[in-house]
Amino acid sequence: MFRKVKRKTDGRRNFDDRDTSFDTSVGAGGFHDDLAQYPHRLSFYKLPPMEEVTLEEFETWAIDRLKVLLEIESCSARSMTFKETEQVMEKMLAKYLPLNVPSKESSSLYQERKKDHYSHFILRLAFCRSEELRRRFVKAETTLFKLRYNMLSMTEQRNFVNSLDLPWVAATEEEKTKFESQLYACSYSSVRALLRAGSASGVKITDDQVRQYLKHQTFYKLPFEYVPDLLAMRTAFLHQGYVYVGQFQQSSLIISEYSKFLKEQLDLTVRGLPGLDEDDRLVPVLNNLSKGYISAEYNDGGNSSNGEDSEVNSENVNTFLSDMPLCMQRLMEGVSVNHHLKYGGRQQLAFFLKGIGLSADEALKFWRNQFTKSMSAERFNKDYKYNFRHNYGLEGGRINYKPWDCKTIMNKPNPTKSEYHGCPYRDLHRDELLVMLGKLGLEGNRSTDDVLDLSNRGEYQAACTKVFELVNRDNIDYALKTKSGNVDQSSIVHPNQYFDRSRYLKKLREGTVGKGAESQSGESQSIATQ
Repeated sequence: MFRKVKRKTDGRRNFDDRDTSFDTSVGAGGFHDDLAQYPHRLSFYKLPPMEEVTLEEFETWAIDRLKVLLEIESCSARSMTFKETEQVMEKMLAKYLPLNVPSKESSSLYQERKKDHYSHFILRLAFCRSEELRRRFVKAETTLFKLRYNMLSMTEQRNFVNSLDLPWVAATEEEKTKFESQLYACSYSSVRALLRAGSASGVKITDDQVRQYLKHQTFYKLPFEYVPDLLAMRTAFLHQGYVYVGQFQQSSLIISEYSKFLKEQLDLTVRGLPGLDEDDRLVPVLNNLSKGYISAEYNDGGNSSNGEDSEVNSENVNTFLSDMPLCMQRLMEGVSVNHHLKYGGRQQLAFFLKGIGLSADEALKFWRNQFTKSMSAERFNKDYKYNFRHNYGLEGGRINYKPWDCKTIMNKPNPTKSEYHGCPYRDLHRDELLVMLGKLGLEGNRSTDDVLDLSNRGEYQAACTKVFELVNRDNIDYALKTKSGNVDQSSIVHPNQYFDRSRYLKKLREGTVGKGAESQSGESQSIATQ
């Protein structure tokens, strides 16, 4: 994961001397005695962590939060609506950053909230180093805050807001009556949209319904500088330097204040970075985190060892081209046209084919059939057979090599004109990429412009995920409409993940998915920054 370096231990506290006031045992009432440190499921992260944590916790907690933030960025890059983002992030948050509702059976609330608190501050250290990193961090964290705020119950929202030291007071009934027409005018569009969203489709919202809704709403007044966005959109009433904001607009106000606070805190954090330079434990970790990439280790489930249960063999592998990502389609095209691939391409494709279930014997048949169209069988056996057997752990050190993930592929040397390996979204000219997208049936599709824009911005994994969604749109819509399976809409981070997800969706529509099957059976839970 992260490289180990020689540690300077003089003068450092060890964990035998840690403060026992932060004991992680559960109190008699079923909750942690120190849960008062984190009274709400949501936080502005105003107080920095004071307790010691292990280096393993430091890394693991930060990586889990990084996965969540990167997925939020991917959803934004793919132009997903906030509602679609909520659906994708619900599973991600439950898996990596759970914040469960308190109950008598809960015994891990303290650890969940502690992990959330510490991981936020760790990533602050990693992402405060440049203006671009700070901008990305604030945007992703603000979206995460909004997602979590919407997950709270009304009571939890009210208690959380009351705990904040914000300069607002509730408007009196006299003020509401006095400014009734102004409040109605600036709130009409927002309230109408809310009522329409909560009613059956086709139901007409009347002006009387809007007035009745506003009549029972609480309005707050606060200095105008706190809500410049609401003023710019003319959705709040301004009077003598104070803005009147409805309770239904409270989330926008809280989120805006959180974003502003986080920007200020990042500016303060960057000033303290020089003090970390001598800590050889943390600096390598923070440097890796700030790169903002994750890598997925692929678990082939043992299919590549013998291929007995695999549907893929040397004869039919080309029939699965439509399930392969663009990088592998390009390699398959290269070996079909040239009957040869240079070393980088051979390794990238061989490991991928191994991951989709092509056994060692079938792989040798596939490569021999292709290569012997441009060379003799004797030369193939002499120069290439050992390499392909080595990839399956049958020669040399007997290592069981895993298929390469997207990050590993992009870390390899860029391909030359006569090579086919690498990532097409990074390596191909815009016109070449457009031709390949056309072969997928996306030519003339307006969404191809989004793919090209993502590639130009360097968001290659988001571009690949966008292509997957376009190619498999019918199958995805069918699965979501019928609720017939576990549809994973998270971003693609591994070529074999792309293949498995495509096969799963097709089998789901055909009704041939085994009971309890997952859409990403091949993706390991172990993900690390590189």
